[in-house]
Amino acid sequence: MKFILGTKQYMTQVFDEEGRVHPVTVLDAGPMVVTQIKDDEKDGYSAVQVGYGDRNEKNINKPLKGHLKDLGLFRYLREFRGTGEHKKGDKVDVSAFEKGDVVEVSAVSKGKGFQGTVKRHGFHGGPRSHGQKHSERAPGSIGATGPQRVFKGKKMSGRMGTDRVTVKNLKVLSADKEKNQLIIKGAIPGRRGTLVEVRGK
Repeated sequence: MKFILGTKQYMTQVFDEEGRVHPVTVLDAGPMVVTQIKDDEKDGYSAVQVGYGDRNEKNINKPLKGHLKDLGLFRYLREFRGTGEHKKGDKVDVSAFEKGDVVEVSAVSKGKGFQGTVKRHGFHGGPRSHGQKHSERAPGSIGATGPQRVFKGKKMSGRMGTDRVTVKNLKVLSADKEKNQLIIKGAIPGRRGTLVEVRGK
């Protein structure tokens, strides 16, 4: 079981040995510390809890300090299902990944604010001619008069983005242990500095 936490840095492009160019995303990944091992008997499921990033001591409450004693002060605590061969206090870094590994990446997408139906859901909008005046991007009818209500889940305007998005089958092009850097082919959700979860097979 391979996994790591990181922060998205930037996108760039790299050339392979045959001269082909690939769009890539650069991550600052790890190192992490295993803070807890959860098992089926005690917790009802098996998982590895890890800590990543630095945090000021004054911003951590006493229960969390007790939970993390002697392990460090972490900004993020996340869980990955399954245990593997990890033990509490182990360090996890990018050396677990190799060039060519296929991974799935999860992160929170960029927030777009309040958006209309054309941008948010891909509505086509109304006709631009035949007497239409101000309805190019209007949503149109939102229901019949019969039910006298709007059905739940109706696609309408609203806040867009800031959703947890998972992208699968991305390929690792480089894992640099000295720089704690992971280079993954393709785009990854989120802005620069977004926390990213990388899971290998």
